[in-house]
Amino acid sequence: MALRPLLAVLSGPSGVGKDTVLDGLRRSDLSLHIPITATTRPPRAGERHAVNHFFVTDQEFDRLVGDDELLEWAQVYGNRYGVPRTQVREALSAGKIVLARTDIQGAASIREKTPEALLIFLAPPSLESLEMRIRERGELDEADIARRLAAVGSEM
Repeated sequence: MALRPLLAVLSGPSGVGKDTVLDGLRRSDLSLHIPITATTRPPRAGERHAVNHFFVTDQEFDRLVGDDELLEWAQVYGNRYGVPRTQVREALSAGKIVLARTDIQGAASIREKTPEALLIFLAPPSLESLEMRIRERGELDEADIARRLAAVGSEM
């Protein structure tokens, strides 16, 4: 049975496990295209350019926005993230299912531009478990952790 092209968006609060879900789907037999997002944040330990994200400068991100090369973009916790439009367009044209990872702002932006997109929201089992996941990353200071946890209420 052939699948129809579909744009799906995976979103949820910081630390909820979006990347974990995507990693599992990458290992599945599903014919998915998962766009590599562009970001101005520095790579985390073990992340590689053009594998986990396109790590770009602020100037390069400005060019991507100015040239309308991003399906959506948002500023999140001091860094910018965006989904490259070309990757999505090419995969949909090839009949694939595209599963884009975004934050809540990005999902809302895609919903406005593409109302037929399927939006998938990951919710944490509890605020405590979410805080534990964020802390286990070991990359944020207390102010950043508090800011992310404070945003969960409005994101939910």
